[in-house]
Amino acid sequence: MAGMIRKLIASGVAAKVISEAKKPHNQAKIKKFISDFQKKNSGGGKGRMR
Repeated sequence: MAGMIRKLIASGVAAKVISEAKKPHNQAKIKKFISDFQKKNSGGGKGRMR
């Protein structure tokens, strides 16, 4: 029962995220976030090894 409720909540959240991502003003924010994230992770020589 709890698994079914969890899946329903997850699908609702995913639908909301997708609908928000389609809006033009949010697309600019997403592109900027991805760009900043890639710069942060690609720069600086050797990263932390696990």
